[in-house]
Amino acid sequence: MTKHPSPFRQDILSGQRILITGGGTGLGRGVAKHLAEHGAEVHLWGRRQAVLEEAAAEASAQAPGRVHVQTVDVKDYDGVDAAMEQLWTEHGPLTGVINNAAANFIAQTKDLSPRGFDTVSSTVMKGSYHVTHAAGKRWIDQGLKGNVLSTLTTWVWTGSAFVVPSAMGKAAVNAMTMSLGVEWAKYGIRINAIAPGPIPTEYAWEMLNPTENSSAGATQFDTVPAGRPGTVEELANLTIFMLTDACDYITGQTIVMDGGQMLAGPGTFAGLTSMTDEDWAEAREKSKAATEASKAQRSV
Repeated sequence: MTKHPSPFRQDILSGQRILITGGGTGLGRGVAKHLAEHGAEVHLWGRRQAVLEEAAAEASAQAPGRVHVQTVDVKDYDGVDAAMEQLWTEHGPLTGVINNAAANFIAQTKDLSPRGFDTVSSTVMKGSYHVTHAAGKRWIDQGLKGNVLSTLTTWVWTGSAFVVPSAMGKAAVNAMTMSLGVEWAKYGIRINAIAPGPIPTEYAWEMLNPTENSSAGATQFDTVPAGRPGTVEELANLTIFMLTDACDYITGQTIVMDGGQMLAGPGTFAGLTSMTDEDWAEAREKSKAATEASKAQRSV
């Protein structure tokens, strides 16, 4: 797809200090590069040091010294609070947070283990709350303005079969966005979210589209009226706009960027109802292989 020049000044985020959770891979990694190139100091959180360092090197290629990393499990509040305190002390207060950390895979809900459910839902729901709370209480205590953006999906309104833990977790974060949008507006803290449609990233694509028969889900671009996937560049442009003070009046909102997919219906993974148990077994094995490959990177 043709890349277009950035519509923003290269220094538009100068003076901003932005945290991206789940910043080592996927959308977080892609957006980080654009934020750094537009003047922001960027902090990446994730669980894999080697992956974070690789992402930081990529994101700072055109912006040396602007990207920093910390290994943090966002499901652990004490760890989040300690990492936030270290960041605040060593670098200064954040100006913005992007809740991007997530876990997901397609599965028949009847086959989900309690551990699988908890891993996905807790990463999204608890992780987003923990990070938002740890930054928010510091902004409020110090009388500082702040800006929170969460990465959601249109499942928060429609639900989505076969990704129930993720749909539930993201719906909870949408509720947090609306609730804190009201509660924290008086402090000058804005709480918003972006719900992008399908944007190809390597690991997520393997987990959500592991087999040919599972391709009837969210990764199928023929369900998008625009006829194509979105791009990281487009997501970064919307993110940059939301991080500026161009429209401080926006808060408590989840903004859809999906090429009309939600409005065309049905639910994102509805097409997977035609899969057999054998198809699901194949999908499960391929997802496990992708997970093991990802775990192997953590030990590097």
